[in-house]
Amino acid sequence: MQSAVTICLVPEARQGPFVFHDGLEAGCRAAAELGFDGVEIFPDSAAGFEGSGVAGCLAASGLALAAVGSGAGWVKHKLHLCHPDPTVRAEAVSFVGELVDRAGDLGAPVIIGSMQGRSEGDVTREQALALLADALDALGARAARHGQVVLYEPLNRYESNLFNRQADAVEFLGAHRIANVKLLCDLFHMNIEEADMAGVIEACGSAVGHVHWADSNRQAIGCGHTAVGPIVDALRRIGYHGFLSAEVFPAPTSLAAARQSIESFRTFTKG
Repeated sequence: MQSAVTICLVPEARQGPFVFHDGLEAGCRAAAELGFDGVEIFPDSAAGFEGSGVAGCLAASGLALAAVGSGAGWVKHKLHLCHPDPTVRAEAVSFVGELVDRAGDLGAPVIIGSMQGRSEGDVTREQALALLADALDALGARAARHGQVVLYEPLNRYESNLFNRQADAVEFLGAHRIANVKLLCDLFHMNIEEADMAGVIEACGSAVGHVHWADSNRQAIGCGHTAVGPIVDALRRIGYHGFLSAEVFPAPTSLAAARQSIESFRTFTKG
């Protein structure tokens, strides 16, 4: 397994659960100095991502690009894949699709978390799930052109009313025969929704494509009460070799959160 840490390039998300917020170059430099294998980047758009000099920063720091978040589409523009307005839905798919292309060029997947939206207003749950299936199918096919997948992230009940549990999401993807989409298992969300986090990960098996390495309070692992030993054991049993990415609050500081994250990674994966 590999370690990663989050870098947010969206000023509107400065209060969000991302470790570094002071620019790509500074974040990559700090991540490399601490010994992370890669970074997960939260850009404001595909154009902003491309213009940030990400390829040069990664090359200079020797880091891999673990994943790219798409949530700025929601945070900045209130776009999501289940919006009642078809024009807005099309803009949402385009926003994510352009990120899929830019990330794919650099060998990384794109995350769909908050951009999935929710069932509300005139959009019933059945309609929302049909819209989600169509969007994921199209975006998964687009990612496949780059030899990549899309990462779908079930969120906790307070953030989404679509899928909160991993197994339900896997069943949904299978029922709709959606290809090139894997799960992002976020340990913070799972702590709220899953009775047996390790058991769920093992049951999901090869569907697991990425992991957010976050404790029960959304701080760095070791600052809450999540028992991560059994989770790491389950990841080993399913042959997971991807990233454990610290999407956590920069508490008490960015550097402290990053240091705690890499130390916990080494403690639980190198033993």
